Amino acid sequence: MPRPLTTWQDQRVVVTGAARGIGAAIAERLASLGARVLVTDLLEDELQRTADHIGAQSLSADISTEDGVRSVVEGAREILTGIDVWVGNAGVARGSGLESPDADWEISWSVNVLAHVRASRLLLPEWLERGSGRFVVTASAAGLLTVLGQPSYAVTKHGAEAFAEWLAVTYGHRGIDVHAICPQGVRTDMYPGPGNDPVAAVIGHDGALEPADVAETLVNSLANGEFLVLPHPEVKDYFAMRAADTDKWLKGMQRLQARVDEAGEA
Repeated sequence: MPRPLTTWQDQRVVVTGAARGIGAAIAERLASLGARVLVTDLLEDELQRTADHIGAQSLSADISTEDGVRSVVEGAREILTGIDVWVGNAGVARGSGLESPDADWEISWSVNVLAHVRASRLLLPEWLERGSGRFVVTASAAGLLTVLGQPSYAVTKHGAEAFAEWLAVTYGHRGIDVHAICPQGVRTDMYPGPGNDPVAAVIGHDGALEPADVAETLVNSLANGEFLVLPHPEVKDYFAMRAADTDKWLKGMQRLQARVDEAGEA
């Protein structure tokens, strides 16, 4: 169980994928609580507007590459004089079905999984030496359950959540606190609906949230020392069902997929 974080004043925080959406909302909320925030993203213009709006520092980088991750860690250490909390929020959703090309799988793997691995390799030695550090992964409910139509997203978000678990198991007793954010539908540019999109209807079954809702849940979950950050609390029940009766859960998901297939043929 992570240690509770009840005050953000002067916490040195890096938020990746922070030009807009969930990352921007998290950065804004933490800055409002007194954290010293550095935001990073590939979208330079939007990133700078976000940084100016919330009074944060910014650093544009390609988090899908080892050099990009290193540049953010080194830059944050220089700008903030150190890193207390890393919020690995950057993520991509590419491709559809088995026809998704290898390039979509490769970028999904690089951003959704390897970026976390590479960041922790650079952060952990210093954190372990001082006995504290906090690593947050945006894994999505897809990381605990699955998502229809996007195998590269489902698989790599499973990987992100699994890596967060592994970090927590391996280093939690040495002062490293780890959290996984797992929302369902959130109104960002990655949200496919609502409209008449049947996949969006599934993702938004329990209501699509605003990015600010996710940010607030993160703050509350860290204050309570919770590994899983669940903006949609229903996900906990679905996750329990999936584990307790996997066959029943799979049959239910198959029925949802059949509805999507039927809608696509109509």
